[in-house]
Amino acid sequence: MGLDDGWVTAVPGLNRTAQLKALGNGVVPAQAAHALRILHDRATAGTGNVLAGEAA
Repeated sequence: MGLDDGWVTAVPGLNRTAQLKALGNGVVPAQAAHALRILHDRATAGTGNVLAGEAA
């Protein structure tokens, strides 16, 4: 998930269930960013990247 080692697991008093609850949907932003990069690359393949100012 991109977190430092022990970010959740080294917190005193958190059992496994509490650790998972604390993480929640923390992985979603990283997955969404990766998916958007893939979609952007596919959408702009061979057409020039209009978002980067290249001619279409």
